[in-house]
Amino acid sequence: MPTRLSTYFLRTLREDPSDAEVASHRLLVRAGYIRRQAPGIFAWLPLGLKVKERIERIIREEMAAAGAFEVHFPALLPREPYEASGRWEKYGDTIFRLKDRRGADYLLAPTHEEMFTLLVKDLYSSYKDLPLQIFQIQDKYRDEARPRAGLLRGREFTMKDAYSFDYTDAGLDASYQKQRDAYERIFQRLGMDYVIVNADNGLMGGARSEEFLHPTPIGEDTFVQSAGGYAANVEAFRTTAPAPLPVDGLPPAQVFDTPDTPTIATLVAAANRDHPRDDGRQWQAADTLKNVVLALTQPDGTRELVVVGVPGDREVDDKRAEVAFAPAEVEAATEEDFRAHPELVKGYIGPVRGQAAVLGEHGSSGIRYLVDPRVVDGTAWITGANEPGKHVFGLVAGRDFTADGVVEVAEVKPGDPAPDGSGPVTLERGMEIGHVFQLGRFFAERLGLKVLDENGKLVTVTMGSYGIGVTRILAAIAEDNHDEKGLIWPESVAPFDVHVVATGKDDTAFTVAEQVIARLEEAGLDVLYDDRPKVSPGVKFGDAELIGVPRVLVVGRGAADGQVELWERRSGSRETMPVADAVAALSA
Repeated sequence: MPTRLSTYFLRTLREDPSDAEVASHRLLVRAGYIRRQAPGIFAWLPLGLKVKERIERIIREEMAAAGAFEVHFPALLPREPYEASGRWEKYGDTIFRLKDRRGADYLLAPTHEEMFTLLVKDLYSSYKDLPLQIFQIQDKYRDEARPRAGLLRGREFTMKDAYSFDYTDAGLDASYQKQRDAYERIFQRLGMDYVIVNADNGLMGGARSEEFLHPTPIGEDTFVQSAGGYAANVEAFRTTAPAPLPVDGLPPAQVFDTPDTPTIATLVAAANRDHPRDDGRQWQAADTLKNVVLALTQPDGTRELVVVGVPGDREVDDKRAEVAFAPAEVEAATEEDFRAHPELVKGYIGPVRGQAAVLGEHGSSGIRYLVDPRVVDGTAWITGANEPGKHVFGLVAGRDFTADGVVEVAEVKPGDPAPDGSGPVTLERGMEIGHVFQLGRFFAERLGLKVLDENGKLVTVTMGSYGIGVTRILAAIAEDNHDEKGLIWPESVAPFDVHVVATGKDDTAFTVAEQVIARLEEAGLDVLYDDRPKVSPGVKFGDAELIGVPRVLVVGRGAADGQVELWERRSGSRETMPVADAVAALSA
């Protein structure tokens, strides 16, 4: 039987929701797929569930083809497994925590590595049981600070997470490749463009890590790629450091008065005006060393200041800083921080471990000082002298100052060399839709997952983790497949195969529509039927365009003569034809 709009649980909206920022959010709400319950939390309505189920069906089919078995864990989980892995603290405020009536701690699971690990530990004990791949499709919960863009960044979302278990590194490599190949098939079947990029593992740890990014201007991720095939998200990009330079013969550093130069632009202008270079070249922002004070807050609440030195032509990239200092939260130092550390002179901060002969007593500090990889021994810089209105020129790394370490926090720019030597990179915007990475033995070691090998010796199992954002994919497909009138779903995930619209003041069109639908269903098609008797054609057509079934069959004025109109929403074509031809075209 067809799904009849006259009785279907659906109400479309003519106005955009006031909080909608992107097209997918706006159209999914207006077309009756989802309804907002709270920031980042949505109810799924029948249309939305049908599309979601079709996406999940494709994922399940490809997981089965890869040899993975489906399980399902609860979302409400006890504290102890996450405490054993160290992630109860590491997750900080990003997870939802709660207590039961007895005072025991629980969380709403943001991810399930611990539970998968313990399940296998409970059931398997021999290398003969491996390799194993298991997965689930389940809701996850993360307390996003800024839920936005509808389903693209929510506090409740559906993921497919799969895990592989092997007892050798070679086995992990093989399992990883199986999942990676399955992901490519999934995204190809969904009709989604994707780029596979090197990624950072974040809190997961492990070795090899790759993200599947969907290129889109509304994506929250920035990734780089070169013409030679290199691709990485900016968090995983590694700067090509120049070779160290000799320091012999370099002129001594000099401190100059540089009043009213608290910014790089004012400093460069003053340097070119008052202290021109001997070689005639103009001073540039890249000749300066900008020292940025960051505050790190660890999951246990410990707060620490660090100073990072980056070339003056670059800003600190927030996402790269988050990865570099994880699991700490990173923010700019506050006015209170500066008051507590008077040696940090805003606008004139120099290396905080500089030699006293150059920077004076203010160059010494207990604060960690980290530098960009480009700050190698022998490079000379203009930088703050740690005194108001003063900068030092020709301060040489390795001779006049040293650092506590190197950190990758500076922004990546178009034209930067790819670390693999494949040429300069460009910067693109994308949305993460999948992630595959090798966890290694991190969770198995902490939770005691071991098996007996061929020699009867206990060995620690090595794991892989593979995630796909189901609800994010649904939103991304909607984002890419719409026009000014509404959604236009790809056939692979559309809620119905055909949307039949009957129009007319008498029963003829409705009678013919019923006959046509019977033939379409005999051909195995899932039909949505707009049989509403007292709704105008304009409203019906508007709803059909908004809902987004890609093929619409209009049974109207020509019905008595056996003529119907077939709309192909994707191509925009509309053609009147005999009923038999329409049925044949739709059934092909």
